Amino acid sequence: MKTASLHSMPLANQSPPHRPAKILNPHYWLSALFAVLLIPALRSQHLPLKFDWITLSVAYWLILAAQSIFVAALLSLIGLPHERVLSPLLSRYRNAPIRIPAVAIFFLILIFTTSGLKAIVLTVDAVALLELLERNQSQRRQSLLAVLAPAAYFFFGFLLVLAYNSVIASARYPFAADPVLFSIDRWLLHGHSVSDLAQWAVQSLPLGFLRALELIYFGMFFQIGATIIIVALSNGKTEALRFVGTILTSYYLALILFYVWTAKGPYYLLPTDTSHLSASLQTYSIQRTLIEHALARWHHEPLARISADYFIALPCMHIVQPLIVLWFMRRWRRIALVLAAYDAVLLAAILLLEWHYVIDILVGVLVAACAILITAGTLFRESHTNPASAGVLR
Repeated sequence: MKTASLHSMPLANQSPPHRPAKILNPHYWLSALFAVLLIPALRSQHLPLKFDWITLSVAYWLILAAQSIFVAALLSLIGLPHERVLSPLLSRYRNAPIRIPAVAIFFLILIFTTSGLKAIVLTVDAVALLELLERNQSQRRQSLLAVLAPAAYFFFGFLLVLAYNSVIASARYPFAADPVLFSIDRWLLHGHSVSDLAQWAVQSLPLGFLRALELIYFGMFFQIGATIIIVALSNGKTEALRFVGTILTSYYLALILFYVWTAKGPYYLLPTDTSHLSASLQTYSIQRTLIEHALARWHHEPLARISADYFIALPCMHIVQPLIVLWFMRRWRRIALVLAAYDAVLLAAILLLEWHYVIDILVGVLVAACAILITAGTLFRESHTNPASAGVLR
């Protein structure tokens, strides 16, 4: 007994157990490197270190945030256990029925001041945010930080991407690789092209279907915000930062590829005749504007502020980002299935609206796999949860 007691007592001169040093995930180093090199890169092309803060902030922190919360709420209802998501909410409203007319009045006010869709989105957002704050009163600050920290990191990283995007378009002819990519597509499609598909779509498909494809295409970004919210509240800030870091790593890889193969997309070489759709769809006017802005960067026309211009064709980030989302949401099978179905329609929208070559999509799959391997694979493992902030949706 005495021997056992001696062995169980800590020795005064015994050193604490060795803990391996925590390796910072590579995406932080990549972000830091791109940030440090940004000013010299901008100066080399006589571009301003100024951003269109109002436009970018409103688009990201208000519009995208509101829509991402809405999508996160819907995905949570679809894929998370109802006894953890829906049942507590219904119980709270049964215990305090005064909440029901309050929400109804809020919804009616929004109906008369905005539109039906905006009223639904903002009402769901309000209910979801109030439920989150009430459910996690003891850790409100940690929960908000778990979401806001990766959201701010993504905003910072995307500003870097927009800036380098303009730098590359100024330094290298933005359409140099378009003929090569077009030829590769001709070979992949046995003599046809994405422009042929787009021309068929414009002539054969109803306007309502094209509008739906347009909504699907631009709605891809809501997946990013919704995933940040769900991963942060389920697995913690560390995992949400890893997700954002994987997205940003894929963007950094895309910038490198864009520098090597500068291309804008099939709508540059063989633009589809869409004159009769110009008043109904935003896609084609946006494409023309992007071509004009890319040419302006190449000709070094004065630029007051860096805004939301995006010129990268290869790889297709509209495929890269959904694949990364699916990787991080794979533990919730029903959510992953819903997102996969959405992405299948998104693929059709990318091609039929003439946004990318087929080869852009194939390279996008490889870029997504590389980004996941670098930041979310087994090479650099970190804790998947942050006990101080995770667990609200678990």
